[in-house]
Amino acid sequence: MKIRTAIAVMTMMAATTVTAFAQGADVYKSKCLMCHGADGAGNPPMVKAMGVKPFKSPEYIKASDADLIAATKNGKGKMPAQAGKLTDAQIKDAVAYIRTLQK
Repeated sequence: MKIRTAIAVMTMMAATTVTAFAQGADVYKSKCLMCHGADGAGNPPMVKAMGVKPFKSPEYIKASDADLIAATKNGKGKMPAQAGKLTDAQIKDAVAYIRTLQK
């Protein structure tokens, strides 16, 4: 019985992770891709115009998830604030997706 329960919990956790990843990817594609690029390296015209840094840069790698969430909510530099445009869950999922672009 304990094994079945453990398997059920692990299955639910995996399904939740996959769903969050997909939702994060969707948010990224609709709100972030135009400036940050499909791979997070920055969209070349935006890099030149706005100084967009790649997500693989030390600044982003060293930043905590809380830092990235705050920057997304409140805006940073030329990036506009997303508070009121995205929910907290959408922002959290997008940050999780950004972390996958750093690998």
